[in-house]
Amino acid sequence: MDRYARWNALLEMLTGSGRVSVEEAADRLDVSQATIRRDFDQLAQQQMITRTRGGAVANGVSYDLPLRYKTAKHSAEKQRIGAAAAALVSPGTVVGLNGGTTSTEVARALAVRPDLNTNAEGAQLTVVTNALNIANELLVRSRMKVVVAGGVVRPKSFELVGPLGGALLREVTLDVALLGVDALDPQLGAAAHHEGEAAMNNLMVARAKRVVIIADSSKLGGHAFARICPVERVETLVTDSGAAPELVDAFRAAGVTVVCA
Repeated sequence: MDRYARWNALLEMLTGSGRVSVEEAADRLDVSQATIRRDFDQLAQQQMITRTRGGAVANGVSYDLPLRYKTAKHSAEKQRIGAAAAALVSPGTVVGLNGGTTSTEVARALAVRPDLNTNAEGAQLTVVTNALNIANELLVRSRMKVVVAGGVVRPKSFELVGPLGGALLREVTLDVALLGVDALDPQLGAAAHHEGEAAMNNLMVARAKRVVIIADSSKLGGHAFARICPVERVETLVTDSGAAPELVDAFRAAGVTVVCA
């Protein structure tokens, strides 16, 4: 297990229990206590946790972990979701794509589709994104047209937020918005932890003919601080096979097409 995967596991432990001892963490991760102490010290320096005598406690920000710490969570499910969502995209369309680990998997799946990477007139895909890492994934892997919304970078998600990006989004039309979310509920709709990200995502929804939510099953039925859009605006949900049947039924009853990858 590399350092970032280990840090991710430690933060997940703290999110679940609120407090973890050095001894417990070392046993669960099968590493030395000295390694865990160094990890705790480094995470505390980044203000991700609060160091205590013999362990650490959660620092609140664990509910909105930086993107680089989230990559190991539900990775297999997110890869399947990414492939299934990318399959919904047709050549020649304009796609809106926000940030996040699931959106990153969608971008990677789009980038390797040869029918979306041709230079033939009218067949090239255009991707509009407010996430710097998404733009990078597409630029280094494909020949798609990539449009990046402006704004202020959020270090946790690499997303650009604020009025500068909103000005651009108001001037474009999207055939489909593929949006990763922090929560999706059959009654409350789609939401994000950060109000700036929610506002940018809401603009993508407003400019899109179709809205596809991409979310692993852990995001379903939950809630987050800032609403992105009501469930009535969502055409399709792409999730994984671990989604609870009663939630899937509730989304379908609300008129959402559900794809379980």
